[in-house]
Amino acid sequence: MNQQLSVTKRDGQREPLNLDKIHRVITWAAEGLHNVSASQVEIKSHIQFYDGIKTEDIHETIIKAAADLISEEAPDYQYMAARLAIFHLRKKAYGQFEPPRLADHVKRMVENGRYDRHLLDDYSSDEFDQMDEFIDHWRDMNFSYAAVKQLEGKYLVQNRVSGEIYESAQFLYVLVAACLFANYPRDTRMAYIKRFYDATSEFKISLPTPIMSGVRTPTRQFSSCVLIETGDSLDSINATASAIVKYVSQRAGIGINAGRIRALGSPIRNGEAFHTGCIPFYKYFQTAVKSCSQGGVRGGAATLFYPLWHLEVESLLVLKNNRGVEENRVRHLDYGVQFNRLMYQRLVKDDFITLFSPSDVPGLYDAFFADQNEFERLYVQYEQDESIRKKRIKAIELFSLFMQERASTGRIYLQNVDHTNNHSPFDASVAPIRQSNLCLEIALPTKPLQHVNDENGEIALCTLSAFNLGKIESLEDFDELADLAVRALDSLLDYQEYPVPAAYNATMNRRTLGIGVINFAYYLAKHGVKYSDGSANGLVHRTFEAMQYYLMKASVNLAKEKGACPKFNETTYSQGIMPIDTYKKDLDGVCGEPLQQDWDALRAAIKQYGMRNSTLSALMPSETSSQISNATNGIEPPRGFVSIKASKDGVTKQVVPDYENLKDNYELLWNIPSNKGYLELVGIMQKFVDQTISANTNYDPGKFDAGKVPMKQLLQDLLYAYKLGVKTLYYHNTRDGASDNQSDLAAKALKNRDQAQAAEVMVEDDDCAGGACKI
Repeated sequence: MNQQLSVTKRDGQREPLNLDKIHRVITWAAEGLHNVSASQVEIKSHIQFYDGIKTEDIHETIIKAAADLISEEAPDYQYMAARLAIFHLRKKAYGQFEPPRLADHVKRMVENGRYDRHLLDDYSSDEFDQMDEFIDHWRDMNFSYAAVKQLEGKYLVQNRVSGEIYESAQFLYVLVAACLFANYPRDTRMAYIKRFYDATSEFKISLPTPIMSGVRTPTRQFSSCVLIETGDSLDSINATASAIVKYVSQRAGIGINAGRIRALGSPIRNGEAFHTGCIPFYKYFQTAVKSCSQGGVRGGAATLFYPLWHLEVESLLVLKNNRGVEENRVRHLDYGVQFNRLMYQRLVKDDFITLFSPSDVPGLYDAFFADQNEFERLYVQYEQDESIRKKRIKAIELFSLFMQERASTGRIYLQNVDHTNNHSPFDASVAPIRQSNLCLEIALPTKPLQHVNDENGEIALCTLSAFNLGKIESLEDFDELADLAVRALDSLLDYQEYPVPAAYNATMNRRTLGIGVINFAYYLAKHGVKYSDGSANGLVHRTFEAMQYYLMKASVNLAKEKGACPKFNETTYSQGIMPIDTYKKDLDGVCGEPLQQDWDALRAAIKQYGMRNSTLSALMPSETSSQISNATNGIEPPRGFVSIKASKDGVTKQVVPDYENLKDNYELLWNIPSNKGYLELVGIMQKFVDQTISANTNYDPGKFDAGKVPMKQLLQDLLYAYKLGVKTLYYHNTRDGASDNQSDLAAKALKNRDQAQAAEVMVEDDDCAGGACKI
């Protein structure tokens, strides 16, 4: 066969087919791995050779064969497939396995318009050679196959039309570091670049999609989350839509606060016109969100927020529902419904909730966020005012409708606005928080735009990253990692561009960051503790206390060098108030762990120097970025030991870290008996996290009578989360009866790529009146 058939190489030349060459590559990829077989991959490949077959096609077939063999019994095939994929990727990028000299690579990429020209202006060829000395391209071999597919699909600089790839991962990591520390003094910046490169390329710090895919390119917008609040005027609504388009085109996830928009039937211009209500404007925002695909990196998406007491709430709660017609549905946005103490009190007392149009009740909407006592005073006053348009509905009916829609779509979210503002780094009297974002972990002040170039409005941006808890050997490790993460992200705020003045002004004044965690499930398994039984409570308290303490310490140290953020005076930190002072004290009944860090010394340092950043922590889902580090998602328990993840680029398998040694320690999602233990851990984290947390609720109907989740259970979980001080709830996941490991068919994974959205409606209306839901 070698004599008769030829192959077509990547450069178009032909050469005789050499089976031994193929065998050597496969054998190389298997070297040092446990329970993998080169011959098994060759057998699985079933390559049908023909004259002129492309070497590229041969390589892709072998990669797929190795990837198909990934299983619980042989998890190391994920590294074998990854090595083969890296080999293939480098051949595509460089025409050879060995990467080129960094200086030559950067020069070529700048000339082709793919890297930012400032790299050549800021760094000499000698400095790039210094970077070349500490770049370790063999770290590419630490990626899992799922990670390589994410790199190819989202992060590496490429031509998304032709599919050409121009770089490999280590160049990505070192050039992100070079960009972020470019403005540091020349005598210190190389040390920071090396430290940050090591931390990211060794998976100690995880970077989000906008930074990984964008920093080093001419596109300069890297904030993951953008919070935009609309007013109740046409000018403000149009300005909001314009800002949405600008930011969704630059890879940002959007939070839209539309709670001020008046209800259907409200008078306009003193009764000259009849207001069309919220839904037409929600549709307008949906069109703006879906106008751009974010350069093929990820689709535009947004969550829209409104209060539970809005006069149109019964129509708004069903906007994602599959029933109904297009005219009364807005299905391509997600929704965040806002609650507070009074709403829960009305539920527990089996009382009524009164619905208003915000335009009819002066002061009520602002008090809803800024002052709970004032809200209650005004709310009761307006309830008694017969001249004001209103509607009364039993609290149990309204809460049940909310939970029914949350369960049926999986994507009607919740924000407790009183916890968000009372346990916050912002002084609610001057900088109230009126919304969250797409993933429910950002909590920042916003102000409506009055027009497109309104500099007095406030669009909040948050720039994210995460610590890989799997790499934390000692809590003191947070000291170095926090210093690097805070410095890098703070530099990024000055490095990026701002298409809207209201976003630039807000960012420069508040300098908000959101640093979270990945690999939490592995961290628990490694320490032999579980989500469900309270055994993890002390560890989680110590861990998140240390994380927040060292983040704040890093921000104080940066303030010594560069000054505090200009609006530091609008934070509670400026008043000497810390997260440990404002958390919900009911939590002490769950975890009585004493504080370990020197908070008094930190408080004194903050008083003296201020802080560079108004916020520092937020716990995000990290669905894709966690795969790069071969880590479990955010704080979530895995569904199975082998996860099948579907994206537009296909299906990949990922095995939980250190599966062979820790498989008995992992607590899988559907083995957890209830949400109670998980919610307690979220409450403990929220004690320290200064923004909020992407926390999910999960239900297996098979654990309940007749295969239905009782409404009583759903509402009890809601009330328990509130009692513990939880600020937000993200997905509502319902088990749909499918297997949760690699035996799932790939077609099933693709069909149900968003399991929350595809969840079956398995909720039973259960009488919860008369205080039956009381904790």
